[in-house]
Amino acid sequence: MPPLLHRLRPFVLSAALALPGLAAAQAAIPPANDPALLESEIKPLASRALLIDLVRTPAGIFAVGERGILLRSTDNGASWEQLPLPTRLLMTSIAAADGELWVGGHGGQILRSSDHGGSWTRQRIDPWVPEAESLHAGAPILDLVFLDARRGFAVGGFGLLLRTEDGGLTWTPVALPVPAAAAGGDAPVGQANDWLFTVDELELDEETDPHLNAIVATPEGVLLIAGERGAMFRSTDGGTRWERLDFPYDGSMFGLLAWPGGQVLAFGLRGHVFESFDAGDSWSRLDTGGEITLQGGVALAGGGALLVGNEGLLLHRPDAVSPFRQALFQTPAGETPVLSAALPVEGGFLLIGEKGVGVHAF
Repeated sequence: MPPLLHRLRPFVLSAALALPGLAAAQAAIPPANDPALLESEIKPLASRALLIDLVRTPAGIFAVGERGILLRSTDNGASWEQLPLPTRLLMTSIAAADGELWVGGHGGQILRSSDHGGSWTRQRIDPWVPEAESLHAGAPILDLVFLDARRGFAVGGFGLLLRTEDGGLTWTPVALPVPAAAAGGDAPVGQANDWLFTVDELELDEETDPHLNAIVATPEGVLLIAGERGAMFRSTDGGTRWERLDFPYDGSMFGLLAWPGGQVLAFGLRGHVFESFDAGDSWSRLDTGGEITLQGGVALAGGGALLVGNEGLLLHRPDAVSPFRQALFQTPAGETPVLSAALPVEGGFLLIGEKGVGVHAF
């Protein structure tokens, strides 16, 4: 199973689905002692814990990870402080827009802060319960994107796509198109009878409820979603209507980057990287020089990019026409950890992953 780090991604889904029997917040109040609702513990070595995602804001750089860890740095990653978060579950994504922050993760949780991480409001929780009828109950949130302080999207396990028009006060499920052969032509992801498969529908390229790993908005407002088994979706009208794109690889993509003019980069399983210059109409495979799975990345000026992945792998190109060059990140102890995200900072790149925070200079 995909989602989140290829060595850690199976853990993200399996742990979420093994959550104790809690009712969704919309239907009942979970037990007060459940880790989903307990405030995170402040730990002196939090910056060395598993960290999944980070974002830069005018108030600093924020990172989230295991056991509800939330870190903030106001000096470009030189030092970190841990801020409390009202959950002890793994948080997998963080997004920012217009001074607001959102985090998402296990238990289907989405939290919002309007004071730079000082306090948080739980906007959504939907953990799995044995009697759950929804396909998405317990599905973790795997990525978030906000176009502004009101319009945002969340993606997650089992084809979960959510949309908000009020800053997250309400989240509305959105159905995505499935392969024509699996749906008879028009059945959306997540609807009734998705669990009934023919032999043909069990082919890898006919997955009806793919885990959705990443979502990105281009500067022109086109939205793209990447997932497992070659699933790729696009909306050109702000997320109202979606189409399934013809993607040239039937493996999982774990990340998306975007630049102006329709330039998009998709990356993931076994070192596969594909680039489009027409917002997903056509794709070209790029040579990465290996098969190590890529987990995260950051878009740089002029089409440049840094991609990060398993075994401390770094792939860097300074611009859109240069090839990727490999580098290796090692901790002071000589470890080569799984890396999940990166940001440029003065003197190099800030990296996070299974061993916490690191810095690499090219």
